[in-house]
Amino acid sequence: MGILSKIATNDGHGENSPYFDGWKAYDSNPFHLTNNPTGVIQMGLAENQLCFDLIENWLKDHPEASICTPEGVHEFQDIALFQDYHGLPTFRNAVAKFMSRVRGNKVTLDPNNIVMSGGATGAAETISFCIADPGDAFLIPSPHYPAFDRDVCWRTRVNLVPVVCESSNNFNLTITALESAYKEAQDAGIRVKGLIINNPSNPLGTTLDRKTLKSIVRFINEKGIHLVCDEIYAATVFCQPDFISISEILEEVECNKNLVHILYSLSKDMGLPGFRVGIIYSYNKDVVSIARKMSSFGLVSTQTQHLIASMLSDDDFVERYLAESAKRLALRHRTLTRGLAQVGISSLKSNAGLFFWMDLRRLLKEPTFEEELKLWRVIIHEVKLNVSPGQSFHCSEPGWFRVCFANMDCETMEIALRRIRAFVLQSQEAEVPVKRHRWSNNLRLSFSSTRCEDSMMTPRVMTPHSPMPHSPLVRAV
Repeated sequence: MGILSKIATNDGHGENSPYFDGWKAYDSNPFHLTNNPTGVIQMGLAENQLCFDLIENWLKDHPEASICTPEGVHEFQDIALFQDYHGLPTFRNAVAKFMSRVRGNKVTLDPNNIVMSGGATGAAETISFCIADPGDAFLIPSPHYPAFDRDVCWRTRVNLVPVVCESSNNFNLTITALESAYKEAQDAGIRVKGLIINNPSNPLGTTLDRKTLKSIVRFINEKGIHLVCDEIYAATVFCQPDFISISEILEEVECNKNLVHILYSLSKDMGLPGFRVGIIYSYNKDVVSIARKMSSFGLVSTQTQHLIASMLSDDDFVERYLAESAKRLALRHRTLTRGLAQVGISSLKSNAGLFFWMDLRRLLKEPTFEEELKLWRVIIHEVKLNVSPGQSFHCSEPGWFRVCFANMDCETMEIALRRIRAFVLQSQEAEVPVKRHRWSNNLRLSFSSTRCEDSMMTPRVMTPHSPMPHSPLVRAV
């Protein structure tokens, strides 16, 4: 390894963590309804597959949107030839319009403020390069998305300083916690260049309210530091309260807008992570100019830009898609959380995202991260579900797990729910860690076929257990 660079060979990517280990366990033994029904079910990937049928139908009705069809091939040469790093004007206009629509048309976003990037990963790294130097730091509320360690820090050599949020306060972000983390960094001689917030939150599935957002804007304005708002789950809100974008708050609070930047993509809201459409929307013209130059290393292909511009310019389709997506996300979320509540497993009350924050503290022998890992290993290797442990998200309290629910079909979801319900009930009966042979026998009994999500709304099984006595501020939903 000595002949390779330190950046390339260090652990900054974060691949050696339970978060990615769960993916590896799935990859080595992936569940399939018929080919491998006892394999690992992937519930660690925040992917939105619930509305592919709507997109596929649109593509069938609009073959001209692709340059690789007889209807669209006349535009092949223009799109295939060199384009500069500003992006196609039709693409930037369509994305700005879509972002405004997702934000309830309460703000009008300027296409000239848009910088494209190869996915949200590239967007996060680019904004980090633009506003921080090696050794500088961003404050970030924890628990937070594990790959921020990679996206923001790995190649930039920037640091993340956690702002600890606790279950006693429903993991809400407070100014007290922000001030404490800022002072701690200053006392350690660390220069804080900004604050990163994820709204809606990954992994919590919650949205920030207006009062908190206004407090955040005042905080960064007072400190003279940047605010990076990751809003890639903006259109995944499926029940009240509604999503409030930082762009809306800037219309209500006096602030130096040059300090504010939004990260966005089409990976979550439209379920298109493979298209690698990442967006930086900055109110700072210098950042826009610099970020566009840096985006040369990770552009969105013009073929993708052309297709996306056509799709997002169809107002009727966008309206139908967003409404139906919210409906399907709500049903899937309700099905799983209610199913778990019947066996006494609660989750943080949430209203957005492709996941929920499950509370398994009661199943830990001791309230330690070592015990959390032991429980996680049982869930991965015995229950055969890849859910992600809270320590991967830098959670300060052991026993929380993120469960993704939108990346599978209905039948797979039902089997996943049955597996974890059977595991929890067996654990409660035995009051000891499950034994492999007992679990395997019980699991086989749980595979009988039933109707899917609507039927799961009417429970057919065991007496529910009472909510966790030490979790007064989280509830089963």
